Amino acid sequence: MDTDYSSSDEGSLMSIEQAFAVLEALPDPAFVLTRQGKYVAVFGARDARYYHDGSCLVRLTIADIITPEKADWFLAQIEQALASRQLLITEYELDGYDVKGLSDKGPAQPIWFEARIQALDFRVDGEPVVLWVASNISERRRYELKLKELGETDQLTGLYNRRKMERELTFQFEIFKRHSVPTSVLMMDLDNLKHVNDTQGHHLGDEMLLSVADICDSESRKTDTVCRFGGDEFVFVLANTEHDYALQFARRLQRCLRQRLKRFQIDDVAVTASIGVATIAPSDKSHEETLKRADRALYRAKFLGKDRIVPA
Repeated sequence: MDTDYSSSDEGSLMSIEQAFAVLEALPDPAFVLTRQGKYVAVFGARDARYYHDGSCLVRLTIADIITPEKADWFLAQIEQALASRQLLITEYELDGYDVKGLSDKGPAQPIWFEARIQALDFRVDGEPVVLWVASNISERRRYELKLKELGETDQLTGLYNRRKMERELTFQFEIFKRHSVPTSVLMMDLDNLKHVNDTQGHHLGDEMLLSVADICDSESRKTDTVCRFGGDEFVFVLANTEHDYALQFARRLQRCLRQRLKRFQIDDVAVTASIGVATIAPSDKSHEETLKRADRALYRAKFLGKDRIVPA
């Protein structure tokens, strides 16, 4: 039977029970929160594929259920929404284990949320309140991260590309200027790759580049950024690394490359690596100056006969 929602003189369009049923059917969780972070009401989000059941949160405060650092962030968002009286939209990540007291039923992985926070025109127990609607955007977030990864990755080798190197060097240069944390840069060029391509074809040359990428990745730390700069050139951004350690790393890397690239030797012509090493200096006005010094050191290594390391 169809329900008639047309207006009349006798009453409102919907009963309180019907309005409550609508709130309970909301696909995303909606919270009414006080300025102090107390959960006054929780509605919606009954699908355990996307959310944990938050009904147990009523009468608790944000500080009761999550770490102080995260609780402070949530309270700051509430305060901002109350002060502006405008819709506030923000994103955040929460794991089910971050929130005490939640049911085990729900997503096993951390959830990325988009929050829409709006101040309400009434008070509860004398406190101003906000409506906080949290939408699960984990799928979108994974897609965005994948796109970003593709935009920063070299298609052949799987190493980072020049764009990522520029961002990382810019960041490390700022860290050095503010806190004097050292960063070193290695610029490496493969010797005699052209001979491999000319005599054996680019297929073998690509196979060699993949081997080089594997060596670079396995010999580097998680905090290092390894990039294919272009062609047969590679750049290493070694965060929190003094010049002497960078030289030690370059020597170890060169030994590994000599050993594992022997199989690409053709007509007594070995594939080796020339490396220039530079460390961000107080006199550098930008990260480009550090990179140029590493490039000049690399050029000198090639000029002196290849297969050698030259410090800037």
